[in-house]
Amino acid sequence: MSNPLKKTMVYLGLADEEDVYEEPAPQPAARKSQTQVEKAAAPVTPLRPAVVRQPAAGTVSEILTVHPKQYRDAQIIAENFRENIPVIINLSQMSDADARRLIDFASGLSLGLYGRIERVTSKVFLLSPENVAVSGDGGVAQADTESVPFSQS
Repeated sequence: MSNPLKKTMVYLGLADEEDVYEEPAPQPAARKSQTQVEKAAAPVTPLRPAVVRQPAAGTVSEILTVHPKQYRDAQIIAENFRENIPVIINLSQMSDADARRLIDFASGLSLGLYGRIERVTSKVFLLSPENVAVSGDGGVAQADTESVPFSQS
């Protein structure tokens, strides 16, 4: 008895020892003709080929600036960022709670699409796709740190 599943079934009382120990002798496999194999094969449904997007090499021809007023404006940001368009998000017209939700969403979006999110000022953020390089120190603009509602510490 080499099958551990059968041993376990006997141990738990789910099978009798006689049933388990009586294994049929393996029979040599007969070669089947091609037509027999085709008849026995289950139908196969091909999957859609995966669409792999490569980042466009070259210069950026467009940068989108968004002034969201509600959280539902995140859809515009996501649709454009998926198309490798850098997005500047100005959160000055949003409540702090919705602005935090939007930044959390934008952070996940940029992480999922291998991009970057950077703070430009206290309420302005830049989402840049992976094919866009952003130069600069990448730090928070040196404004009054008490008035910055989105501390990253």
